[in-house]
Amino acid sequence: MRKVGIFGWGIIAPRSADVNEFADNLAGSESWLSAFDGFGPNNFLVGDPKFDFAAYKPWVDERFPPNRFPQLVDKMDPTTQLAVGSYIQALRQNPGLEQELQALGTEAHVYIGTGLGALPTIYDVSIAHHRAQRRWNRFWAQPERNRALADHLADPAATPFEVPASPEGLAGEERELTAEQWDAFWMTCSDGLAEFLDELREIEALRVEGDVESGKIRLIKTKRRRLARLKAHWGAPQPPWEAVSPNLLWNIHNSPAAQVSMLGQIKGLAFAPVAACSTFGVCLKLAIDTIARGEAKAVVVGATDPPPHMLTVGGFYNARVSSADASVSKPLSELRGTHVAGGAALWIVGDWEHMTARGFEPLGMEPVSVGVSADADHIITPSKEGPRTAVTQALEGAGIGPDDVGTWDLHATATPGDYLEVEGMRDVFPDSVLVSARKGTFGHGMSACGGWELTAQYLGYARGELYPTPLVESELNEEIAEVHRCFVFDRSVAAPSNYAGKLSMGIGGINACVVSRPLVKE
Repeated sequence: MRKVGIFGWGIIAPRSADVNEFADNLAGSESWLSAFDGFGPNNFLVGDPKFDFAAYKPWVDERFPPNRFPQLVDKMDPTTQLAVGSYIQALRQNPGLEQELQALGTEAHVYIGTGLGALPTIYDVSIAHHRAQRRWNRFWAQPERNRALADHLADPAATPFEVPASPEGLAGEERELTAEQWDAFWMTCSDGLAEFLDELREIEALRVEGDVESGKIRLIKTKRRRLARLKAHWGAPQPPWEAVSPNLLWNIHNSPAAQVSMLGQIKGLAFAPVAACSTFGVCLKLAIDTIARGEAKAVVVGATDPPPHMLTVGGFYNARVSSADASVSKPLSELRGTHVAGGAALWIVGDWEHMTARGFEPLGMEPVSVGVSADADHIITPSKEGPRTAVTQALEGAGIGPDDVGTWDLHATATPGDYLEVEGMRDVFPDSVLVSARKGTFGHGMSACGGWELTAQYLGYARGELYPTPLVESELNEEIAEVHRCFVFDRSVAAPSNYAGKLSMGIGGINACVVSRPLVKE
């Protein structure tokens, strides 16, 4: 089994613009959450990443034409921008990493996943389309452009088909919804729209003639001129298909990995593993396995999530896992729910022998083994067997037993599931294991949270300590305290000298368990 090390890392998290600020903030026990600015006044707290993409402009400008950075700003969702920023950070940990990843050719890979995807872009595009479709329907559902509707209004009894309810006489929300249904129905009956589409079909059927390059330019100009005349003739609003930005396509789930590969000129496999809250651990396992098989010497792994968004916060709340009382909900305490967070975590993982031979220094700890499993049971409530399988697999992969593990980091979301997780942990580990839970610090970053928690563990071990958490000992849930009492509270403690473990449990029952050990530099 090839030994693997971490040779670069980048973090963007609440209150933390980079990995150094992340480490400084971990030294305190306060929460990094802040009031959510969506929905207008509300009671939600979130983990809003400290991020300014402009800080990375000089790096991009040094390597690409002047139009490249504006393209990234205009076309890329924050989900991808966060990953790009984290990657640039990671290169700074070891001078020469960028050149080495390029020199490795197809032996350098990129595995960057996302839990939620590009929600800000999806939301913006969806809203733009909805508004355009509503205007479009209303325009063509007017009797002056719709003979069928004019005939119906003149003599409803003579209409030979069933029509939806009319909004006439209604008020408020009922009128608004009924009017939308009315317009959507009558738009399909519009003879004016049929005539518009006939001419549009003719325009779109025009083909390139003669020399391809010059013919293409002539065709574009001709189509543009005729389309403008067509719209002006009818006075039509923007067609709904023209309201859908192509940014929707540029920001599918593999976009963060693709952009890092393009900006870093990394020629090996680049794709997006998606495993909800277990994404980072799954990416790490894929990297370790790929290096072990000799298919890659280095892999950029990571996870990225957009800043807290109305869709995310509302979705978590209505799944009954989010706290909304304007105060911090801490894991292992009152179990009132989690807090949504956004940001990114990215590591550059490499074959130890190859990378150290070239002078690169390993960081933090050594990831030894990753176990993965699926509950195959419930969409959101974890089972006992599924996580235990991942834990057992990780221990076996590391060649150790439960007594060899000195500290354990929980997935712990400040929900009732914390009790079951602690109970399951104690089914495997002794009462001496020192347990931490950090989502009360930076919130629940869906895919990124596993990376934050692992990086916090690694940074702490590098300093010989486990960073504090916001949990005060007196706040420990009484039932949890009956199962286990050895936790990292609001003061740092010495790091155990043996192995460390970290469990992540994702929506859909996807589990990833990472076992690591302190660095022994050779």
